[in-house]
Amino acid sequence: MSLSITDTALTPPGTYGNTYGAFLEAVRSPWYRLVTDLHDTILTATVEYAGSRGLKALYLPLTTRTITCPSGLGSDTNPVPVTVNGVDTYLPDSMQFLLEYGCQLTARGGYTIMPSFRREVPDPTHLGQFTHSEAEIPGGLEDLIDYVEGYVKALAAAILDRHGGRLAAGRGDVSHLERMVAHDRFARVTFDEAVRVLGNDPRYVVTGDAGRNLTRAGELELMRQVGEFTWVTHFDHLVVPFYQAFEDDRHRSARNADLLFGIGEVVGSGERHATGEQVRKALAMHDVPENEYSWYVQMKYEKPLRTAGFGMGVERFLLWVLKHGDIRDIPLVSRVDEPAKWPASIDRP
Repeated sequence: MSLSITDTALTPPGTYGNTYGAFLEAVRSPWYRLVTDLHDTILTATVEYAGSRGLKALYLPLTTRTITCPSGLGSDTNPVPVTVNGVDTYLPDSMQFLLEYGCQLTARGGYTIMPSFRREVPDPTHLGQFTHSEAEIPGGLEDLIDYVEGYVKALAAAILDRHGGRLAAGRGDVSHLERMVAHDRFARVTFDEAVRVLGNDPRYVVTGDAGRNLTRAGELELMRQVGEFTWVTHFDHLVVPFYQAFEDDRHRSARNADLLFGIGEVVGSGERHATGEQVRKALAMHDVPENEYSWYVQMKYEKPLRTAGFGMGVERFLLWVLKHGDIRDIPLVSRVDEPAKWPASIDRP
């Protein structure tokens, strides 16, 4: 008797290393059949939720001259440069700036799910190429937190409804999904409060010239002490990208928020500067050349608008859904940039 997907524990085949024939093992694997179905559910649930909140889907280009991880203070990764038709440009690391532009064209904001590219070496919790669910809405940080909490709960509810039985049989537990759906309001701490909770322990909080930040161990410890689903808000401004709004006139902290669950940060979000003058101030503070963002500054001068947005790594969300420990097992096609280990010729069966 052949086994169905619910007849055996679901485990990944570990085929992300780009070895010869790995794709055949992947397409035979119940793990990737489930991941395929989860991808479809995330897309359809995203469309349903965003539509219910009045957002419009935006079709955006796959290259950009305006990156969200620029040189300067607050950038924690590097972009991927490419040349297209003789023009030097970048693969997008986020669609945030274009989603802000989209807010000028829509009443309630816009959203998209697209690949993002960052020059990082993949490891169990990072991918250099990942699927990014992003949205930008008119309003402030509180409006955004409300949107994101509703969004992740909607995803969890849809996954439980459509795949709960398979997940319970194949992965042994869906209680984490049930807890998210049933949660009223997620826990919330400011960065200053988080430091007090963590005791400024160097294992959990690192301090550099630009300011303080949490380590991955710090995120996990904070979740253990504060809550399974925890927002951390108002980071030191110089450790976040320049585009996050200032909390006050002192410019010390940012009006941003990271949502922690599973492996740690899954959603990064924040309110944006509303005016061109605020953007220029932030660019100078972060030592980012203004000419690289001239159109963005001009838009803020010509049409000031208060918006807030988020980005969620879909693979990180699925890592939590599947209660798995290695994000490299999530993409259907390996995103690990290793040399192909293929033979010079192929034997036909």
